[in-house]
Amino acid sequence: MAIFRRNLTAYGFLCAALLCFTVFAWYPMIREFILSFQETNLISAPTWAGWDNFRYAIQDPAFGQAWLATVKFTVLALVFGYVVPFVVALVLNELRHARAYLRFVVYLPVMLPPIVAVLLFRWFFDPGPGLFNQILGFFHLPALAWLDSSATALISLVIVSTWMNMGSATLIYLAALQNIPPDLYEAAELDGAGVFKRIRHVTIPQTRLILLLMLMLQIVATMQVFIEPYMLTGGGPEGSTVTVAYLMFQYAFTNQNYGSAGALGMMLMIVLLAFAAFQLRLNREDKA
Repeated sequence: MAIFRRNLTAYGFLCAALLCFTVFAWYPMIREFILSFQETNLISAPTWAGWDNFRYAIQDPAFGQAWLATVKFTVLALVFGYVVPFVVALVLNELRHARAYLRFVVYLPVMLPPIVAVLLFRWFFDPGPGLFNQILGFFHLPALAWLDSSATALISLVIVSTWMNMGSATLIYLAALQNIPPDLYEAAELDGAGVFKRIRHVTIPQTRLILLLMLMLQIVATMQVFIEPYMLTGGGPEGSTVTVAYLMFQYAFTNQNYGSAGALGMMLMIVLLAFAAFQLRLNREDKA
C-alpha cells in the first residue's frame, strides 16, 4: 500500500495517457472496424453489410490508382524526406559555429501549422508569379505547371511534405550522431579513411537502429498522406494525386459512403501493420 501511495502521482499521469489513447486512438480503430462491415449514414440505425463495403472499394476504378499514387508518393518521400534530413544532420554535426541557430531554422517549419505551410507553397508553385518559376526564369529555364501537370504534381507534394516534416527527423539524427564515440572517428582517420568512408564505416553502422526506426516511421506516415493532396491539388490533375487517405475522405464526406471509407481504412491499416511487424522482426533478427 505504501508503494501505491508513493507512486500515486505516476499512476495518475499514466491513467491520463491511457484515457487519451483510448478516446483518440483505440476507440476510433474499433469503431472503424465495426463501421467497415455496416451500411450507415450516421443518422439512422446501421445495417449489416458484411463484405460488401470491401467489394465496393476494391472494384472502384480509383482504388488501384489511389494505391499506386500512394506508393509513388512514399517512394519519392523516402528519396527526399528520408535522405535529406540525415544529410542535413551530418552537416550540422560538423559545424562549430551557429549550430543552435541552424537547428532552430531547420526545426522552424515543424512549428508552423500545416495549413500555413501548404498555403505558402501554393504561392511558391503558382504558374505565374510563383517563386519557383521565378527562379527557373532567372536561369532562363521554362516555367513548370507544378500542380497542374500530372508529371510534376506528385513530386511537388513530396517537396512540401519534406519541408514540413524534416525538422523532427533532422534533430533525431543529430542526437544519434552526437552519441557516437569520437574515438571511432579518430581511429578511422588514423587508418586514412576519408569523409565518405567514415560515414560508411562509422556513422551509418553506429546509427543503424535509428535509421531503421525512422525508415519505418517515414513509410507509415507517408502512406497516410492527406493534407497535401487535399489542400494543393484536390486529387488532380487527372486523379494523379488521389491517395488512399484522400479516397477515404471522398468516400465518407463526398459520397456519404462511410462503410466503404471504413473498409478502405481497414485495408490501409492492415498493410501498415504488416509492414511494421516485418520491420520489427528484421530488427530483432539483426540484434540477435
